Formats: sequence, C-alpha cells, structure tokens
Amino acid sequence: MKQFLEGAVAIARTVALCRPGVISAYPITPQTHIVEELSSLIANGELNAEFVNVESEHSAASCVLGAVATGVRAYSSTSSQGLLLMAEVLFNIAGMRLPVVMCCVNRAVSAPLNIWNDQQDIMTVRDAGIILLFAETIQEACDLHIQAFKIAEHKEVMLPVIVNIDGYILSHGYEPVELPLQETVDKFLPPYNPAYKLDVDNPVTLGPLSGPEYYLETRYAIQQTMNNEVIKIISQVAKEFTDLFGRESYGLVESYKLDDAETVFVAMGSICGVIKEVVDELRDKGEKVGVVRIISYRPFPNETLVKLVASTKKIIVIEKAISLGSNGPLFTEISSLLYTTHNNKNKPLISGYICGLGGRDVTKEEIVSIYEESKTQSPTAKFINVKQENLGSVI
Repeated sequence: MKQFLEGAVAIARTVALCRPGVISAYPITPQTHIVEELSSLIANGELNAEFVNVESEHSAASCVLGAVATGVRAYSSTSSQGLLLMAEVLFNIAGMRLPVVMCCVNRAVSAPLNIWNDQQDIMTVRDAGIILLFAETIQEACDLHIQAFKIAEHKEVMLPVIVNIDGYILSHGYEPVELPLQETVDKFLPPYNPAYKLDVDNPVTLGPLSGPEYYLETRYAIQQTMNNEVIKIISQVAKEFTDLFGRESYGLVESYKLDDAETVFVAMGSICGVIKEVVDELRDKGEKVGVVRIISYRPFPNETLVKLVASTKKIIVIEKAISLGSNGPLFTEISSLLYTTHNNKNKPLISGYICGLGGRDVTKEEIVSIYEESKTQSPTAKFINVKQENLGSVI
C-alpha cells in the first residue's frame, strides 16, 4: 500500500526495514529528518538498534566504521560540510573494505554558506573507493537503499555505498511511496555475516600501516572490484529487486526514448524528471531526442554508456557540479570515455552545461534553450542563468 510521505521519513523507514544494528549521524541540513525519524523509531521500540549520539560527522563516520568492522550492519547520513568533515574516515572505510551504507543529501558547499541543493559535495569523495548511486525520485531513493546494503555486503564487493538524493527536492518533498513488508526485505537482504571482522577469538588487523611494497596493490584491488564485480552486481541486484518487489529498478543507468534519438541528454538525480518532460514535448514537435540517466556514478558505467550512445550525433551533459578550473565532472567522464578511453568510431559532439548551483531553479524553458543552442554550438562548462548584475557583489 502506498503512503504519502516526506522523502526523509520514507528513507528512514526503509533503512529500518534493512535491520541496521548501529546508526550514528550528526544533524546537518537538509539530511537531519532522516536520522530524526530513525532515532524516533529506535526510541519507540520499532527498530532494535543502537543510535549513537556524537559530537561531529567525523565521529559519526568513525562510529559506523567501528560497528561494521565488528560485524554489525550500520548506517549514517550527512550533507555538504558534514560530508567534507567525514572525508578522512570515508577513505578509511573504503580502504578497509567495510560495507557501510550512507545517504548523502546533496547540498552546496561553503563559502559562501548555502544550504540548498547541488551535487558539488559528493564530488569531493568520488575517488575514495565508494560506490555512488543517484536517485531521481523518493521511491527510487528508498529502493536504492535496500539494494545498497546487498551490493555493499556482497562477498565479492565489500565496499561502502552512498545513495545520493537532491536536498529538499527529495529529502523534504512528498510523494506516494510504497514501503515493502518486513518479510519481503528479509527475503531479499540476508543478515550481515562478513568473512572477516574484529573478533578477540579470531584476531585480524584492519587498516594497518602499509609501505610502498603493498599500498599500490590495495588501490589496484579496489579498482578491479569496481570495474568488474561491482558493475555486474549492481545490475544483478537491480534485477533481483525488480523480480521480488515488482518495481522497475534500472541498475547502472536508465535510458529514456533512445530508440531513434540523435541528440541525448545525460544527467543525474532529480533534474532528470524535468529533462524527461522537455524530451516528451520536443518529441511531440518531431525532434529525435532522448535521455540517459546515470544512476551509478562510481563505478562509471563505461561499456553500457558507449552502447547506448553508439549512434548518437549529439550529447548534452547537464549537471549540478563544477570542477573549478576545468569542466563539469560528468562532462569530463563522458568526454574521456568517448574520445580517449574507448576507441569508439562514433564521435558525437558533446556539450557541457552547469546549472542549479546553490539551489537555483532549472526551468523547462532553460533546458529547451540549451537544446536549441546545442544545434549550433558545443560549449564546455557553460553556466546557465548567470545573473550579470550579481557579479559585482560576489567578485
């Protein structure tokens, strides 16, 4: 049965169905409602777990690291500056191959202080060895959390997963959401039973000092796992989820109206809903356009993406992040993929647009104007909707 729920509440109740034993987080806008709801579920006896209050996000990440290292399923969530404060520990979690699951409620980073949505925060840890998934809707955010635990804890993976949702848009927005039954989640997600953990009866060492003679192999091992096992297991788990829960789950990417598309939008997160509406309207006018929505940003779906855009003439990348001094991170990934990494005979023109930073609205009219401009230009890292009158007060 569907319920009309706030996104953060729906996510928290979904996480509870996954039976975590330890939850630790520090309140930061706009993720706070997730852990508020989880703490209430624990306090009311609806979730049998320990909620550990801590003094910072760094401590919260350390707490869930310790919990998972001792064989207990654990969960945390954060946003923006909180993610930056966690960064040191997140690299440790990935390097120790600990399957922590988190939610990052994506928010702009300071300075200036801004509490609204973009995706610049998560890009700061894209190289940590963490699996990064992006949701378009509240329902998908819930579904990805259930899958995240199964992916992370798979014996061939053992890596952390962060489910990313757009701040306020999904965290505070309301949608009809179908929460599964506990017995269905239990059937899909077995108890956490790692092959290795900290145990006084069977002592092991996690995260020791490693010199040049071993360190390189640790990075190689994570890279191999990402590019081989994780790519396959994300798709496999998505199919298992669809079969059991009866809801479509796309795995690495979602393709939308690509059959005859000559121009393809590529994006991540909730903005894809607006782009799909624009594509529907453009198709009504006879334009051959489609959408590729990236769900798995790490690992990046190289082979899948190449196949999807094999006959595409034009790619328009729209993203809510900028690598200052270079281009948009997603634009850079796709350009590298199609022009250098893969010997792809088709070399589509690629345009990159930066929009929505700091929560600025992105309208359908702006996306249409991007499409029209792309017919004659192929800009990179072009900012949309820059207000020239504001520049004097910020430079």
